[in-house]
Amino acid sequence: MRVTKAVKAQMLDILARTYAGTKTALHYSSPFELLIAVVLSAQCTDIRVNKITARIFPELNTPAKILALGQERLEEAIRDCGLFRSKAKNILETCRILCTEYGGEVPATFDELVKLPGVGRKTANVVLSQLFDVPAIAVDTHVFRVSNRLKLATGATPLEVEQGLMKAIPRHQWSQAHHWLIWHGRLVCKARVPECDNCPLVSLCPSGKKS
Repeated sequence: MRVTKAVKAQMLDILARTYAGTKTALHYSSPFELLIAVVLSAQCTDIRVNKITARIFPELNTPAKILALGQERLEEAIRDCGLFRSKAKNILETCRILCTEYGGEVPATFDELVKLPGVGRKTANVVLSQLFDVPAIAVDTHVFRVSNRLKLATGATPLEVEQGLMKAIPRHQWSQAHHWLIWHGRLVCKARVPECDNCPLVSLCPSGKKS
């Protein structure tokens, strides 16, 4: 099947109805907590991150408190997270910048966010869309996989897929569509064995098993 503009619109309509109201699975109660949770989520499941943040956020919920902890103790606090040493280093430096340059607050622009250690395009886009209602598409492993399989947007890199999705999806739906694609990837279009028999998009999907 050729994935035309009309087919992409059908896909988005089905995703919108199937995953209406979905939000991030990460638990947080402040902008700073969301920022730290997303940094921790790199190469780590949201379930694991939520276990870690449930343990640390009651005490370590501001940049100043994490700075006071120091590298060694922060590493120990997040040891069960992948890449915990480099994440601890980045988080500490980010906390230092937040304290010295932003009064302890999370900045609200893309350019400021990506200057923070450990904050790439994906993290910045999540923060912008979740906290500041800025239309943005964050491309994680689920969004990347599902977009390529559906040919909603194809690319060899997350940036290429992000740019393709920005063209395929109306701007006012960018932030919502990010969640639709994530949840579809988690629940149905799984990495190893996609559940095509249970997929509402199977009749439109160029990669699906239509039998």
